Amino acid sequence: MTVVDWLLDADPSMRRLVQRDLLGVTPEPRALVERTGWGARLLALAGPDGLWDGGACFPFSFTFSEPGQPWTATLHTLQTLQILGLDPMSDSAQRIIGLIAAHGRWEHDGQRYFDGEVEPCINGRTIEAGAYFGVSVGPLVERVLGEQLADGGWNCYPSPRSSFDTTLCVLDGLLAFERATGGSEEVREARRRGEEYLLARELFRRLSTGEVVSPGYLSFAFPYYWHYDVLRALDYFRQAGGFDPRMAAAVEVVRSKRQPDGTWLLDRIHPGRVFFDFEEAGRPSRWNTLRAMRVLDWARSSAVGDLG
Repeated sequence: MTVVDWLLDADPSMRRLVQRDLLGVTPEPRALVERTGWGARLLALAGPDGLWDGGACFPFSFTFSEPGQPWTATLHTLQTLQILGLDPMSDSAQRIIGLIAAHGRWEHDGQRYFDGEVEPCINGRTIEAGAYFGVSVGPLVERVLGEQLADGGWNCYPSPRSSFDTTLCVLDGLLAFERATGGSEEVREARRRGEEYLLARELFRRLSTGEVVSPGYLSFAFPYYWHYDVLRALDYFRQAGGFDPRMAAAVEVVRSKRQPDGTWLLDRIHPGRVFFDFEEAGRPSRWNTLRAMRVLDWARSSAVGDLG
């Protein structure tokens, strides 16, 4: 069995992405994500009000006493369904989104779900979901544009310095908004500045010393939620456009983690409550393998020189 065969022998959401991104063929119908496998399981877990586990960012029952951050609330589940490729115009998706718009309130101060709250990392992901599912999020985009820091990125905490994690969450949202609406020159310029923040640091280094900012940035998890790593960053740039030579070191990190059998491992799982595990940490990961293979294919076809 080849690596691609192994990837195809999986959940329909995975098969569709392999067909589209690696094989370049017409993928199976999106309806399969809604009806079977991981997508159907997650949809079935939504409450009558459209929320997952009774909350926007945190489950209704969360008391901050359990280990890790729970990942069962609406924000994280919507992001996962986007990654799985749920058809945003399907009856199930539109019903859920309508319910979330009507009933979803942020734990911060009861703000309506698609109005966002105060943290750019949360608002970037809310913009991404809104754009994907056809919700108007223009005012929230304006908010995050006004919160861009002088160094080009964003941070969820009061600081003159940006955060890799927050910056990528906002960039994901702005890119989705551009794709859904055409965007504006203001949005494109903000996104370019945010990208430059990451590129100036080669996607994982400190600007001041060149040292690795965090070992976690070189460790690949799935789902990633709000967490940053270089595979997630490169996958963003793959979707956003052209290759920049300053990505080469990050590409080499991805290439170096390929196992002898051609797969990539699930390096870790971000701790916290989940509905179910997609994969097992320390074992070959279809999600990391798919993402790594399409990033390396893109880098090879875009960059000058051999990137493995």
